[in-house]
Amino acid sequence: MAARALNEDEVVTEMNKMVAFIKQEAMEKAREIKVKADEEFAIEKAKLVKQEQQAIDAQYEKKRKGAEVAQKIAQSTLTNKSRLRLLQQREEHLQDLFNTARGLIVELAQDEARYVQFLEGVIVQGFLQLLESEVTVHAREVDVEIVERAVEGAKSQYTEVSGREVNVSVQGSLSNDIAGGVKLVSGNQRITLDNTLDERLRLLEDRMLPEIRNNLFGPNSNRKFYS
Repeated sequence: MAARALNEDEVVTEMNKMVAFIKQEAMEKAREIKVKADEEFAIEKAKLVKQEQQAIDAQYEKKRKGAEVAQKIAQSTLTNKSRLRLLQQREEHLQDLFNTARGLIVELAQDEARYVQFLEGVIVQGFLQLLESEVTVHAREVDVEIVERAVEGAKSQYTEVSGREVNVSVQGSLSNDIAGGVKLVSGNQRITLDNTLDERLRLLEDRMLPEIRNNLFGPNSNRKFYS
């Protein structure tokens, strides 16, 4: 039996069915494309957000470390300034102490009785160190007369202790600007003993400085070994 040809209404109906099918397929495809696009967008968005967050974190960490370094530098600078100020104040205190001591030795040279006694002592000490038969005693020009008196007493003490004699000449060759005292020179001029008040005070300052620091300021926390 031969197929019957479709009439116009049937053709239109079939065409409408085909259009509806194609339209449905297109809508489903469009939904798939949109879903995929949304997924890719979400992935890319998450990726960008993570990258930006990492960049912000890195920038923050850099600034934080910079701030920590700046703070440590500031603290170190402040600590060093405080330490230097403390050391300066301690040094000024020590200088005041030494200046007071210098004032006292100047007073000693002005007290004739005590000064002669001091001179006799250091001259005898020098004779015993030199053990020379000829010694030159150098003094301040203003002290020549008092030193000559001290030399006579010192010679007697030296002879009594050592059993030796010593010939002594006194010269006023030292500056009047020093506090006082004498220098003894051996006969061959190879040995010089500096027994001026200034030198003895300097040696005492050097020798006693660690003990003075400890007494005034306490032990040094940075020092590990003591002689």
